[in-house]
Amino acid sequence: MSFGDPNNPYGQQPQQPPQGQPGYGYPQQAPQGVPPQQGYGYPQQQPGAYPQAPGTIQANNGYINVHGLGTVQVASMGLRFGARLIDGVAIGIVYWILSAIGVAGVVGASKSVDDCTGLDPMSPAYQTCLNDQAEAVGGMFAALLGVFFLLFLATMLYEWLMVAFVGATLGKMALGLRVVKENTGGKPGLGGGFIRWIIPTVGALLCYIGAILVFLSPFFDSTGKTQGWHDRAAGTLVIKK
Repeated sequence: MSFGDPNNPYGQQPQQPPQGQPGYGYPQQAPQGVPPQQGYGYPQQQPGAYPQAPGTIQANNGYINVHGLGTVQVASMGLRFGARLIDGVAIGIVYWILSAIGVAGVVGASKSVDDCTGLDPMSPAYQTCLNDQAEAVGGMFAALLGVFFLLFLATMLYEWLMVAFVGATLGKMALGLRVVKENTGGKPGLGGGFIRWIIPTVGALLCYIGAILVFLSPFFDSTGKTQGWHDRAAGTLVIKK
């Protein structure tokens, strides 16, 4: 008489789990083709997704977190346009003053030119009069070029140095705006201020069409940070104080 397996005295056969299903106490495997799920409380990260680097996050409802400043408001295009108008008026006043000085100098030089019509064309006095006229005309052109150079220099120093060291022009200060470095929150500095100025200036050489496109380029920024092409090149942001 056989008593069977001492560990199974009643001779019952152990129940096997149905084929394709795990037994009790064993970890369940996900069906083929379905990625395994992470445990409760752990965020699921999509393959290939990486956290965004500092300074590249998108603006959320007009606000952005800038290193060193915290959460700040991005300047709207309306405020930036208003600041540009104020700056245009300020620079226009300087232009008018310098232009008036230049025109007064040219008019004064033209009055000092002798009239050579009453002289004998073959006389030495006539040749001397013509030479004086040529020198006077050259002086007038030099005065005009000097005025244009001073206008250009005034614009460059205003737009470049004000943004570089102050972080704002008069127009931006009047409307509570300032220009900051995107990665540090500090002032743009000489390099950033120069890049921000030179790009629209070069664009202005094409009948000012290029400058208009640069100033309108913040409308094309899909991140919500209203960065123009000159802002992206300089790594700057225009924010509300």
